[in-house]
Order: sequence, then structure tokens, then C-alpha cells
Amino acid sequence: MPHEQEALMAPRQKLYPTFRYRDPDRMLTWLTEVVGFAEVNTHREGETVAHAELALGGSILMLGQARADAYGAEVGTPGPDANGGKSLYLAVENPDDLFKRVQASGVEILEGLTDRDYGSREFRCRDFEGNVWCFGTYAPQVGG
Repeated sequence: MPHEQEALMAPRQKLYPTFRYRDPDRMLTWLTEVVGFAEVNTHREGETVAHAELALGGSILMLGQARADAYGAEVGTPGPDANGGKSLYLAVENPDDLFKRVQASGVEILEGLTDRDYGSREFRCRDFEGNVWCFGTYAPQVGG
């Protein structure tokens, strides 16, 4: 089977967004209590979050402590002045309710609730360490 067909037919998640944070505990709290992720697995080295896995629907996001190791050098230091734009889009059922919670959490709102011409209702914010999060109703599907 050609790789392109295999990629379109694979039922298992293949894409795992990963983030490193200076304060991963703060992000764990924000992502679970505000955004609605479920904490699946957290590995600590002492008090430090070495690796955490969070679920939202059938998707997993991974995060951990920013470290000065080889991977850290490749992805850069977290923060608004970091190398490259780090952004993630999450399809959500009710962006209006989520927007209220996100706004109340104190993160920077980059764009308020907006209705797009392609049918999505969405908003954008910047987390406490500079990553951009987009939340909206647009949810592309494999094969559809």
C-alpha cells in the first residue's frame, strides 16, 4: 500500500503535538481546568514534570519541562521571543463557553470570537509562555 494511502487509512493517532514549558504545572492546570483536557499520564523527576500526556477527545498532547538538552536546543526556549511561531488548532464543540473560561483565566486574547466564511466559529489566545492556541468549530476529517 502506498504511504499516502496508509496515512489516510490509519485509525490510530499519528500526530502528537509536544510543548516544553518553563512552568509545566501551570500549563497542566490551565489545560485541564480551563480548556478541558484530561491528564492521562504524568512522569515527574522530583517535583519537575518531565513528561505529561493530556487527552482531548481522541487526541493526545504531550508537554514537559523546558530543559537545556539536545531536543531543547532544537525546539528553542519557550516564550514570546522564541524561534518560530508555535501554534495549535483545537476543534471544539462550544467555542463560546470555552472563550469565557479562557478569557477569565488571564491569558492574552489575540482574536475574540469570530465567525469565518468557511463556517467556523473560533478565537485565538496566547498561553502564559507565548504559544498561540486557536479554538474553533472547524474540524477537518480524513477522507471527508
